[in-house]
Amino acid sequence: MKFDAPAGRNSIDQLKVIGRATDRIDGPAKTSGTAHYAYERHDQVADPAYGYVVGSAIAKGRVTRIDTAAARAAPGVIAIVTHENAGKLGKGKFNTAALLGGPEVEHYHQALAVVVADTFEGARSAAALVRIDYARAEGKFDLAAAKPGAPLLPDRGAAGVAESKAKDFAAAFATAPVTLDATYTTPDHSHAMMEPHATTAAWHGDTLTLWTSNQMIAWGKGDVARTLDMPKEKVRLDSPYVGGGFGGKLFVRADAVLAALGAKAAGRPVKLALPRPLVFNNTTHRPATIQRIRLGANHDGTLVAIGHESWSGDLPGGGPETAVSQTNLLYAGAHRMTATRLAVLDLPEGNAMRAPGEAPGLMALEIAIDELADKLAMDPVELRIINDTQVDPLKPDRPFSQRHLIECLRTGAERFGWSRREARPGAVRDGEWLIGMGVAAGIRNHLPVKSAARVGIDADGGVMVWTDMTDIGTGTYTIIAQTAAETMGVPLDRVRVVLGDSDLPASAGSGGQWGASNSTSGVYAACMKLREAVAQKLGFNSADAAFASGKVLAGNRSAPLKDAAGLTAEDGIEYGDLAKKYQQSTFAAHYCEVAVNGWTGEIRIRRMLAVCDAGRILNPKTARSQVIGAMTMGAGAALMEELAVDRRFGFFVNHDLAGYEVPVHADIPHQEVIFLDHPDDISSPMKAKGVGELGLCGVGAAIANAVYNATGVRVRDYPITLDKHLERLPAIA
Repeated sequence: MKFDAPAGRNSIDQLKVIGRATDRIDGPAKTSGTAHYAYERHDQVADPAYGYVVGSAIAKGRVTRIDTAAARAAPGVIAIVTHENAGKLGKGKFNTAALLGGPEVEHYHQALAVVVADTFEGARSAAALVRIDYARAEGKFDLAAAKPGAPLLPDRGAAGVAESKAKDFAAAFATAPVTLDATYTTPDHSHAMMEPHATTAAWHGDTLTLWTSNQMIAWGKGDVARTLDMPKEKVRLDSPYVGGGFGGKLFVRADAVLAALGAKAAGRPVKLALPRPLVFNNTTHRPATIQRIRLGANHDGTLVAIGHESWSGDLPGGGPETAVSQTNLLYAGAHRMTATRLAVLDLPEGNAMRAPGEAPGLMALEIAIDELADKLAMDPVELRIINDTQVDPLKPDRPFSQRHLIECLRTGAERFGWSRREARPGAVRDGEWLIGMGVAAGIRNHLPVKSAARVGIDADGGVMVWTDMTDIGTGTYTIIAQTAAETMGVPLDRVRVVLGDSDLPASAGSGGQWGASNSTSGVYAACMKLREAVAQKLGFNSADAAFASGKVLAGNRSAPLKDAAGLTAEDGIEYGDLAKKYQQSTFAAHYCEVAVNGWTGEIRIRRMLAVCDAGRILNPKTARSQVIGAMTMGAGAALMEELAVDRRFGFFVNHDLAGYEVPVHADIPHQEVIFLDHPDDISSPMKAKGVGELGLCGVGAAIANAVYNATGVRVRDYPITLDKHLERLPAIA
């Protein structure tokens, strides 16, 4: 089905199932332990062996010798694979570094060997006996030191544009009545998902099956084939349940490749999970940034000059953190400039993490807007409102499909009690606590991505849905079932959904906030094709047929859906040049109240509010869960999350969940989410857009701005830990 024009009224608009707050249909399996994750495929694999990865002890250099003799002699060891016996390996499309290193070492904890044994404990014990000698080389591990020589990145299309300009930024900034020129930093972050990267691998002749934890099945299948230098049709990935991803499982990582190599060498299935330190140092992470923002405004707050430059680092051949992307779209302003510079660093690979670009970019931009409001003696909500735009500022002939940012800000201000905010920082106290409120705008783009599914009628008149789409804890099973139930006119409990198998039609996958709208649109397209086939088989005119209560109805005639048992249909959604005609984005207003202890500098979040404009909300219950989870992640980014870099040896020191601090329940008080009711008929036939990453965009800045309002101390380097403002806090009587 091709969709390239505004959607008229369709079967989805009945809203009998879609749009309802619905419990997750996969919930019982997950809470009862019957949902099998990648490492637990006991139902598919008998008598597996266990793999354990040996990671590099240096960040840059060469392996000069690998001695596996002692490890091979250890009890229960079946096989050991290194670069010396792995055979020809290619490089995946989405990986900057080799997933099996050697003799060259590209980053710390790069996989150099996998030991396979009868038991996990045996594999781990033998892995400690592998002796590797290195010739260490000098590496670059400090972004600040590399910043002066970092060039503009090469243009990479959707992955990032080196520079954007409109009119004369330099002249407009130089002559603006009110200006701000400030630099902000964000640190390296880890995805830190609950389920580590894990794979169970089995060979059947020359065909490989990987039960793996992966967000993008079609991408992953191609990358495994490229890496192992084998035909794509000989690879199958299966990922029905994923225990969190946040972008860290968009791409195939070492667990999948080494499980496959280990299984081939051992001649039996192999289970392999990366230990937590390798999740941090071996897989991808969100790279640190240094961001310079220059804003020029008239005395009435109208922005006349907007400049945003960002520096980040990655391995040779890698990409940047595109932290300036949202600045091209969020506010109006005639004179503009953005630039992205990329330094070569020898740290573990940087890549996509929840809301890549917008999340760290808004952490800087939305503090800068607050600082400008302070200079103007202007309410920061009103400053954002007067600089709203309904068109792409760089392409004025390209309107937003929908944009209700002003409504988000005004609705949030009223609900949160913004009028009670004291504009003078440090003015509100509760005993020894300093109290402050902060606000920030959020934006995250919606990307139309083609997506397909197959649907069918079972013997009892129920509906089956098959697609390689994944559920990473977002509620995908449920919204896909809701889509099929709404379109085919059956109760939700009469729909069965099969996900995550690469043998099924290729979906959009889970990533980039594009999964919900695109995958359900693909299911909708397949269901509409199935409706035509059902109507034809049962003797109805498809244009007149209605589907409801498990029946097909037209005029005075009806027939049960089960009379069409066995029929299937496959179709997908494609969008033509829709993205060229309209800028499709989602918007949010984030509000936060904090308390800062005047004696210790401790920061406590008291309440949070997100108002989201994201088209039709397919399931308010699962959508709210996504947003409050993202808000919690934003609290971590603002106040505690930081991968500490050892700048001598090039690794993340706090590479586990003991040293890498993330928020816990006690850190997060009342969270409220409001969804505006504005179905976007330009976005897709579902009239929906993503929301899971939008919930993160702007949260860190809202917290930072609240901390400033409480204390009068502006911290521009995240995370905002107490040591960064303690000595400058106002005196407590």
